[in-house]
Amino acid sequence: MVSSTIDHMVATVVFLGAILLFIGLFNQTIQTAILYQRHRYLATKCSDLLDNMLLNPGVPLDWGKSNCTPTGFGLQDPEFTQYRLSPFSLMRLISSSGEPVYYPKTGQYYSNVTVGFGNFLLVPFTEAINYSVATHLLGINGTYGFRLTITPIVTVSISKLQSNPLTLSVNVKGAGFPLSNAIVSYCFINVKPTGGEQNFPAFTTDYGANSTNAEGSAILSFPTVDETKESYVLIAYAHHSGLIGTGYYEHILNKENYVVPFISNFGNESGEVLLAHSWDVHGGDNPAAITYNATFVLLTEEFTLREMPLGVGKVGLLNYGNDPHTYEKVSIPTYNPGILVVTYRKSANPKDSGVVLMPWGMSSMAFPVIFGEDPIGKEWVATDIRQVLVNNIAYQAKLALWSLQGYQVIG
Repeated sequence: MVSSTIDHMVATVVFLGAILLFIGLFNQTIQTAILYQRHRYLATKCSDLLDNMLLNPGVPLDWGKSNCTPTGFGLQDPEFTQYRLSPFSLMRLISSSGEPVYYPKTGQYYSNVTVGFGNFLLVPFTEAINYSVATHLLGINGTYGFRLTITPIVTVSISKLQSNPLTLSVNVKGAGFPLSNAIVSYCFINVKPTGGEQNFPAFTTDYGANSTNAEGSAILSFPTVDETKESYVLIAYAHHSGLIGTGYYEHILNKENYVVPFISNFGNESGEVLLAHSWDVHGGDNPAAITYNATFVLLTEEFTLREMPLGVGKVGLLNYGNDPHTYEKVSIPTYNPGILVVTYRKSANPKDSGVVLMPWGMSSMAFPVIFGEDPIGKEWVATDIRQVLVNNIAYQAKLALWSLQGYQVIG
C-alpha cells in the first residue's frame, strides 16, 4: 500500500516536471517564432524605407537647392526618375563622419565633411537637416533608428610617380577590380609663384584626356611644373560603360595659412560661399595675410571639365583676428554640380601657396555621405542596399535599420 502510494507520488512529480519543461520549451519556441517574424518585418521595413528615401524627392521638390526646411523627406533628384539622387539634397544632411566646426565670426556651427587637407564641405547647422528632423518626417521617430551610408562605387586614386619631370598615376577601380580602357578626363590647376593681377595668385589650367591600361592606370606627365616653387591640384574623372568616378591630388606649399570655404546660403538661383582665414577657424602659430583667386569647374555631358567664371568675390585678401578682411563672399551662379577651386598664397611670400577644393553638389568630388546614428551595439540591425546615380556618379546606398523597442528571447 505504502509502496504504491510512493509510486503514484513519484509519477505525479515526474509528470508535473515534464509539463513544466514542455511549457518552458514551448514558450521559448513561440518567442523565437515571434522574434523571427519581427526580424523579418524589420528587414521588409528597411527595404521599404530605403526606397522611400531614394525614390521620393521630398516636399518641396527643390528643397535641396533652397534654404527651406522640407516638410517631406526624400533624396531623389526631382528632374529624374528611378534611383537618381539630388547632389544638393545630400549636401544638406548633417554628416555623422566629422566633428562639427565652429566659426566665431558668424557664431555658427557647421556640418563637417573633410576628406584630407584642402578638401572641405562645411554646411551651417541652420541650413542643414539633422537626424531628428529626418526621423520625424519619415514617421519613424521613437520607433526605429537608422544610418544611411552612400559611398562611391568607382574609386579614382592618384599617386605621384616622380617629381622631375612631374608624373602622376591615375588608378581607377570598380568593386574590387581595376577598370581597364576607362577614359580619364582631367583638369590640372597650377599656382604660379609670381604674377597675378594686384598681387592675387595667378594660375594656369590644363585640360586633357587619357585612357587606363590593363591594370586600370593612366600615366599623366607635366614636365614644366617645379614642385619646389608651385602648388598644384589634379582633378580627374574616369568613365567606363556608364560608370563614372572622380578623384583628386594636391601638392601644397602652404598648409599654415590657407582658405576655409563655408557654405553660407543655398539660395534659390545661386549659392553663396564664405571664404575664411584658417587662423580664425583652427588657429596656428604663425598667422599671416593671404590673397586668393577662386574659380569654378564643372563636368560637361561630354565628360570634359570646363571652367566657369565667377563674379564679385572671385579675388580678394584674407586677414585674421579683428581685421575687416577676415572673410569674403563669393557667389556660385549655377546649380550644375561642380568644384569651387580656391588658389591662395601669402601676401609677403608669393612662393608660399596652396589650393583648396569644395564640391558644389556632393557628387562632384565623390564625397561619401554618412547620415544617422551608429548601429554598433544594437540588438538586431537589418540592412539593404541599392545602386544609385548622383549626377551620373555611381554610388552604393546602404541603409541600416533597427528597432528601438529592444526585444529578445527570454529563456
